[in-house]
Amino acid sequence: MRNILLILMPLLLILISCKKQEVIPTSGTVTIDNTTGFSQTYFVYGFLFARAEIVSTLDNTPPDITIDSDGTYLFFQTNNLKDSFYKFGEYNSADSAIEAFNNLTIVSVTQWAGLAYPVEPDQIWIYRSGSEHYAKIRIISTVSEVRENRDYAECTFEWAYQPDGSLTFPGK
Repeated sequence: MRNILLILMPLLLILISCKKQEVIPTSGTVTIDNTTGFSQTYFVYGFLFARAEIVSTLDNTPPDITIDSDGTYLFFQTNNLKDSFYKFGEYNSADSAIEAFNNLTIVSVTQWAGLAYPVEPDQIWIYRSGSEHYAKIRIISTVSEVRENRDYAECTFEWAYQPDGSLTFPGK
C-alpha cells in the first residue's frame, strides 16, 4: 500500500501542477468606448486583437484600436505609425453586412487610411496592425452622444483576427 502511495503522490502533484495553455480566440464580438481615465497619466481603453481583450493605452502592449468622436462622427484610430484601415464595404441592412462579413475570406487592399472614418453600423473594415497582422471588423452598433460635457463614442463590433499575417480569413 505504501508503494502505491509513493507512486501516486508524484503523479498527483504533476497532474495538479500542469497548466492548460489558454487558447486565445481569433474572433468574437466586443464593445469599446472612449471613456477616459486618469492615474497620473491620461488613458483610454481599446481592443487588442492578438490577445482578444480590452486593454488600456498605458499597458505594455497597448490596444490596436480605440474609438473616438469628433462631435459629429465616430472613428477608429491606432497608434502604430501606419495607415491601418480600409473600408471594405457599407451595407443597407444588418443581414447583408453579416452575409458579406461571413463570406469575406480574402481581401486585396489598394489604399490604406490613417483613420476608419466615419464608423457606422453595417460597415466592414479591414485593420492592419503595426506587425502586419490583419483583422476584419463588422460594425454592429454605435452610440454618439454628449456625456459629462464631452463627446461620447461607443462601438460594438464583430471581429475576426488573422494571426498568421495573411489577408485570408476563415469563412463561416
